[in-house]
Amino acid sequence: MGVNRPGAMTRAVDGLTTKVLNERLSDLLKFDVVEKISYPEIPPRVEYELTEFGLRFIKILDTIDELEEFRRTSQLN
Repeated sequence: MGVNRPGAMTRAVDGLTTKVLNERLSDLLKFDVVEKISYPEIPPRVEYELTEFGLRFIKILDTIDELEEFRRTSQLN
């Protein structure tokens, strides 16, 4: 589901720094929202995926996105 490698996440979000991404991913891991998958490769590869608990946030975030779109279009009129 979407971008799941740290480097790709940093490139996908304008202004997101590696430091901030790592801090947020650490928080999300601590609260069991995402899981970290490490692959024993050279160079090492790490991916993050939403847990079953994390998937429950999708509907909430989609609703927030819809509200922001409504607010933005309402201000244009």
